[in-house]
Amino acid sequence: MSVDTPRRIVLLRHAKAEWSDGSDHDRPLADRGRKDAPVAGRWLAGAGITPDLTLCSTAVRTRETWKLVVSELPQRPKTVYEERLYEASLGELIALLNEVSDEVDDLLVVGHNPGMHALADALAGEAEGDLLARMNRSGFPTSAMAVLSFSGSWKSVEHGVGRLIGFWSPHA
Repeated sequence: MSVDTPRRIVLLRHAKAEWSDGSDHDRPLADRGRKDAPVAGRWLAGAGITPDLTLCSTAVRTRETWKLVVSELPQRPKTVYEERLYEASLGELIALLNEVSDEVDDLLVVGHNPGMHALADALAGEAEGDLLARMNRSGFPTSAMAVLSFSGSWKSVEHGVGRLIGFWSPHA
């Protein structure tokens, strides 16, 4: 595949999680999260986006979100549970994207805020219509997804490289 291949990045914030006195990493989904995650999967399938690869944080709430989302997709992509996604900074998230193989055209990242919102905002050099304003007004709620497109190698992903072509939230 050419490095000029059009590519898409889907950034999915985990679904609503329970609050807990235990470890933040081990927080499970709340009832609302278990309802919203399959809806997010149906939106993704309806948008015709079938990721080649999913990078999913190792936190319980992200793994549970992904399990419910992927059950709605026509096919299951290769999934890598990536501990570096948990509490990742913007720079760390971009570095992870730079490691993706150029064999991957469509990538889904299941992660956390503030990272997912910061990454979507940083990569979006352009946006269709009012998508960027809508995304920033919403604060990137749980189960929200941003879809960005770009051309080039994953190694070239940096600030402003993408175009925000989709933003979805279950309660918008």
